Amino acid sequence: MPAPRPIADILSQLMARRGYARQMAASSYIEAWTAAVGEKLVKFTRPGQIRRNVLEVIVANSTMMQELTFQKAAILEKLAPLLPDEKIRDLRFKIGPIKTSSDSSQKK
Repeated sequence: MPAPRPIADILSQLMARRGYARQMAASSYIEAWTAAVGEKLVKFTRPGQIRRNVLEVIVANSTMMQELTFQKAAILEKLAPLLPDEKIRDLRFKIGPIKTSSDSSQKK
């Protein structure tokens, strides 16, 4: 019979298998991103994944991409205390579809 395992180990394995950690991380990225850029810009953007301390940000159009590029240093400064474990050192902007709350309400 195998030795008993701590419940914390079992729960962390279960959460990893089910993707809960990824969902929780995505939720915290969204909250931090909203706080860093504000309601006005968040409508045209959404944070993606963090790879090698670079946060990928999906942007609705090239105009918003240019605006965010101008504000990159200030955004990074605001994100640092909001996501200290991620140690984000850069932002990578890419144009893509942005799903808004009005998009999901129209489909219902």
